[in-house]
Amino acid sequence: MGIEKWNIPCGVMPHGPRNLISDVPGVTVGHTTIHEGDHHTGVTVIMPCTDNIFKHKRVGAAYVHNGYGKTLGTIQIQELGTLETPIALTNTLNVGLVHDALVDYTLTRCEEDGTDCVSVNAVVGECNDSSLNRIAQRAVTAAHVKAAIKNARPDFEEGSIGAGTGTLCYGFKGGIGSASRIMKIGGQSFTLGILVQSNYGSTADFVVNGRPVGREVLELMKTKDFTPAQVDKGSIMVVLATDLPVTFRQLQRIARRAGAGLARTGSFIGHGSGEIMLAFSTAQAYDEDEAFESRRQVKEELLDVAFRAAAEATNEAVLSSMLHAQTAKGLDGRVWYSLADFELFEEKEV
Repeated sequence: MGIEKWNIPCGVMPHGPRNLISDVPGVTVGHTTIHEGDHHTGVTVIMPCTDNIFKHKRVGAAYVHNGYGKTLGTIQIQELGTLETPIALTNTLNVGLVHDALVDYTLTRCEEDGTDCVSVNAVVGECNDSSLNRIAQRAVTAAHVKAAIKNARPDFEEGSIGAGTGTLCYGFKGGIGSASRIMKIGGQSFTLGILVQSNYGSTADFVVNGRPVGREVLELMKTKDFTPAQVDKGSIMVVLATDLPVTFRQLQRIARRAGAGLARTGSFIGHGSGEIMLAFSTAQAYDEDEAFESRRQVKEELLDVAFRAAAEATNEAVLSSMLHAQTAKGLDGRVWYSLADFELFEEKEV
């Protein structure tokens, strides 16, 4: 996976074996994709661990870079610093239905293992895919969420799949993208992974490793069937996972650096674009039976490597979402091309 075959450098840090968010041990991702008539949408679920995360909550953080979005569950994460459900991504108008399905999943899981659960903070993010999907008909159902959870695995697909089925990015086809970085701190190795649902950016602003690729494509396609994105609007969901032992405040500091990765692709975080970062650490689980917690945390002055990892992996995940996406036709007949269609980058064997 990843963008290795396109020979595009995205920083200096090494990536994990899959170059996916699932390089963080225990993390899996599942998709359900819908292609039915005018419905081109879906749901993607990030599973932070294999045990019951409601019973064994993980450190969590949420950061709203620009709040043009309709996510659910971020307020409690910001207040308590814990994540207690999987994270689901879908289209804007399906957030409520997907949230309901995550609540059902959590209640059922807790009932099965005897965990008391009378309230749950399910976490759902979104992007608006209405250019390709008849969004008002809300095609994603609880069955689709259940299937995505069941399908979750370490080796998952990227591109036009799941929650990225109908999304656009910089005037090209967007989608789901992922990347990872290996960090060395205190003589130990840790992993940071990113998954994005990309749906933002204006074409003229798009850059790849400093190269003005968006403007190159505009020049190349000015007499052909190409509709550029004129303004930086839409959304991007960024999900960050790590096994680095951190506090939720430290985790939020790391998550904010995903914005540096978006800037590397040309984004200036426009008025109408929602940039939402959700993050969790798998390093330690909370023990509800204990009155006091004794936990490891990395020193503040050693966080620079995690900041760099977040920026590099986010940059690469966005490009991966676009290069793995497939060209699609919108509801109005316009064609939204995959970045890979333009053969702008020298491919190599990997």
